[in-house]
Amino acid sequence: MAFPTLRTVAVCCLIASTAYPGARAQPISVRPEFPREFREPKVVQLPRLEPRPEPIRQESRTVARPETPVQVRAVTPRSDLPADEQRVVSLFENAAPAVAYITTELVQTNALFERETSQAAGSGFLWDALGHIVTSNHVLDNARRIFVQMDAGKPLEASVIGRAPEYDLAVIRLSRLPGSDVKPIPLGESHTIRVGQKVYAIGNPFGLQRTLTQGVVSALDRELPTTTYREVVGVIQTDAAINPGNSGGPLLDSAGRLVGVNAAIKAGQGGAQAGFAGISFAIPVDMVNRIVPELIAKGRAPLPGIGVTPLRADIATRAGIGGVVLADVEAQSPAALAGLMPFNKRTGELGDVIIAANGRPVSTMTALVGEMDRVGINNTLELTVVRNLYPNEQRERSVKVRVIDLRR
Repeated sequence: MAFPTLRTVAVCCLIASTAYPGARAQPISVRPEFPREFREPKVVQLPRLEPRPEPIRQESRTVARPETPVQVRAVTPRSDLPADEQRVVSLFENAAPAVAYITTELVQTNALFERETSQAAGSGFLWDALGHIVTSNHVLDNARRIFVQMDAGKPLEASVIGRAPEYDLAVIRLSRLPGSDVKPIPLGESHTIRVGQKVYAIGNPFGLQRTLTQGVVSALDRELPTTTYREVVGVIQTDAAINPGNSGGPLLDSAGRLVGVNAAIKAGQGGAQAGFAGISFAIPVDMVNRIVPELIAKGRAPLPGIGVTPLRADIATRAGIGGVVLADVEAQSPAALAGLMPFNKRTGELGDVIIAANGRPVSTMTALVGEMDRVGINNTLELTVVRNLYPNEQRERSVKVRVIDLRR
């Protein structure tokens, strides 16, 4: 069967419209043809890329060197070291083997209240042939383990023998004795030191082992706070460069003798961690030589006292009272035996106020304790006391008391 073409259909529709005038032809929807320009892809002519020429390589030329051999410069000889330099060199060579590098393992709590391990470092020095090492007490703060390195090699573990926070001194002992060639530093004396003398510090600032610095004694008889109501008196001030890590190291005089233990630096702008500020302090060797044997023998240092408890300094200051107001006197203590009377809480009478000790004015308990340290255990301390300073008439008198060890 043959299908009608488009032309035949058109003719039939024309005849039908003629035969039936009322009928209207319906247009036939014819799909338009897609434009030709869109059916055929355009050919885009790309510019022709010319190959880039290869860069011209210049051949390096070897410069002919002269055949004359190079002459090594001769060393200019020098004369022997001056006597003062040779003395310092010998001082260091003799003392440095006895200087210890101390590291501690700490357990601390971080900001998240988590326990974490960290490390700290300081210095020390050999005290005797039994392996005792003297250092600063604050070097051992929070230490779980202690390691000491005397020379090249593996660090030795050490144990704490005794600590004296009131004097910022401590003694540790090596787990193994050092070699017989390591000798303790000779002891000097600090009460004969004068301002202007040269001094030398050996330690491990910032972990740099056995560093030597020198300076002069800048001042004497300074006070160094340690614990509540306690200050180390007679402290040596020097301008020898002392930095974090030097604490516990030896301070030597020009004869190579021990005259102090480096303890602290004066914090400048930025705090103590900012480094050396030109002022440092050392515990005097006279005190070290008194405290260290006690630490080795008993594990603790004596605590000088006379058996009194002071009234709070701020209360006395607000009341306009100068001196140490006695809040309590222990029964059968040297103060009680000397007749000292404390503040009477029932009647409000002030009792005795200590205004001087051995002729030196004292306005705080710290100053009074310093005078006890100067006198020493089992020695006599002369006090200037005012009875009923306020509101009654002042009556000043002199009282002698014996200084005892409060820890016995």
